[in-house]
Amino acid sequence: MTEQGRRVALAVFLAVGLLHATSSMPAAEEFPSRPIEFIVPWGPGGGADQLARKLAKLMEPRLKVSMPVINIPGATGQTGLTKLLTAPADGYSIAVFVGPTLALQAGSPPPKWGMRDIEQLGVVMQQTSAFLVAEGGRFKVWADLEKAARTERLRVAITGFGSDDDIAVNFLAKKGFRLASVPMAKPGERYASILGGHAEVLYEQIGDVRSFVDGKQMKPIVFFSEKRDVGFPDVPTATELGHKVSLPQFRSIIVRSGTAPGIVKRLAEALADTVKDPEYVAFLKDEYAEPDSFVPAAGSGAYLDNLLTGMKQLIASSGMTLDPAQPEPKK
Repeated sequence: MTEQGRRVALAVFLAVGLLHATSSMPAAEEFPSRPIEFIVPWGPGGGADQLARKLAKLMEPRLKVSMPVINIPGATGQTGLTKLLTAPADGYSIAVFVGPTLALQAGSPPPKWGMRDIEQLGVVMQQTSAFLVAEGGRFKVWADLEKAARTERLRVAITGFGSDDDIAVNFLAKKGFRLASVPMAKPGERYASILGGHAEVLYEQIGDVRSFVDGKQMKPIVFFSEKRDVGFPDVPTATELGHKVSLPQFRSIIVRSGTAPGIVKRLAEALADTVKDPEYVAFLKDEYAEPDSFVPAAGSGAYLDNLLTGMKQLIASSGMTLDPAQPEPKK
């Protein structure tokens, strides 16, 4: 073969190789071409699970692929988060990210993963947290619980150690309340805890336990917010009672950092369109969530940074110490 022939052959070989390489790499505009796994780092039946199933249903026709929901509970949401972070950064795995997991970043020591490891597609729900007790029990109002907690140990059902739930409990414990966090990763167990006598108090959002509240099985006695909930005008806030602890709950949707910008944009746009759907708007109302809950991808990072700063300041100002690595009790 002549020198010119060798050059032509090499050029053809390189061109074919390049064509094969690019054709084997899914382009962002071709995404998605197969099902997208929707990870819920909590058990079935909880607020995060209900949210994921609603979003999956509404996003599927927009993305034209199925979105199976997979529940992976444990370690205050970190087991499911690990599933996301060990999956390829290709957009075919997304997850629900919530306040209790964010709060772990405020603990000491912080977890090995950081906010740099995940990318926000948008905050899709904002709710107010509350202490709830069994309806018809010995605690009629906040004053009843406050009096009891000064002299006896009361158990508070929470999502996990190091969570924002745990921060609220420890904040009050530092102020003389004999409260003890009891982590329960399974939502059903947590919700039923105050009805079955496994805990005296539940830290939760009203929307997540609406069936219990509407069924007159449990009721809120204090909200951890700056203003009273319009649906429960007679229930005070911790702030007006002199306890400056306001920890709004949020739920956002994330992908693994490193996902191609075009794929992130496609997912974020589908999510932004989904939250405008009348069915989703009605869902927010049913969950007692803020009607203007949505924070788009561009602003969600700053939103979460602000919440995390508030958690760190709350911990520092009260002198509490939290260890997210504290083992959870066996079920």
